[in-house]
Amino acid sequence: MTHSLNYAVNCSLLFTELPILERAAASKAAGFDAIEFWWPFAEAVPADKDVDAFVASVQDAGVQLIGLNFFAGDMPGGDRGLVSWPARAAEFKDNIDVTVGIGERLGTKAFNALYGNRVDDSTPEAQDELAVANLAAAAIAANRIGATILVEPASGAPRYPLLKAVDGLAVIDKVQAASGVSNIGLLADLYHLAVNGDDVDKVIAEHTARVAHVQIADNPGRNEPGTGELKLDEQLTALEANGYRGWVGLEYKPSTGVSADSFAWLPLERRAAK
Repeated sequence: MTHSLNYAVNCSLLFTELPILERAAASKAAGFDAIEFWWPFAEAVPADKDVDAFVASVQDAGVQLIGLNFFAGDMPGGDRGLVSWPARAAEFKDNIDVTVGIGERLGTKAFNALYGNRVDDSTPEAQDELAVANLAAAAIAANRIGATILVEPASGAPRYPLLKAVDGLAVIDKVQAASGVSNIGLLADLYHLAVNGDDVDKVIAEHTARVAHVQIADNPGRNEPGTGELKLDEQLTALEANGYRGWVGLEYKPSTGVSADSFAWLPLERRAAK
């Protein structure tokens, strides 16, 4: 391993064999100091007691929540965010304050706003216009706590329009031009980009300065590094050489189904944050 970037466990794909409130502690027990989550609740505005329990689970584990997704709808059912979904615009707006509020309590500085699938009862133009407004609103709210909004190209969702890095960067450009916000950046999931046919090495060479967060999994399989064909270590090394100093989220599915057994590729001394 030739880079020195810090790793965070994505607790929405790893440790799923445990209840959500036990996953932060399991990550700490495996040697990690940082975690990230998709939205860990079933609704956009959960009950205060549920938010308190989630916050306490992270604090009690002694880990840092470095990334959190906004509510994205029914992810197992195929939803991929509300940002550009007109029928659910109110839900997204209501979710902004809850998400940023959790971030304020836990020191979280990155919030992933999944763009949303194309829908039949709107046009791409109308969806994109809504997305710009929603992302700007999220960025303004996040700026109050010094946090950044992430825009992510993703694979595996046929109606999700952001596939390559240039798609995400184009959205970011539109938001910045329309609103003047600067705290919005690209979430470069090297797995998603590779699966979608992007030239990941070229993305790193040309756009590292605009990458606000990185996630990894190997391909094929979306399992831990070393189980597939992606040159993840080389790419992370290149990112660091080009100036990236952020986190690397381990957003993979353990190949054996047992999360604690999937970290053999990463020496124990490389799991804690430096």
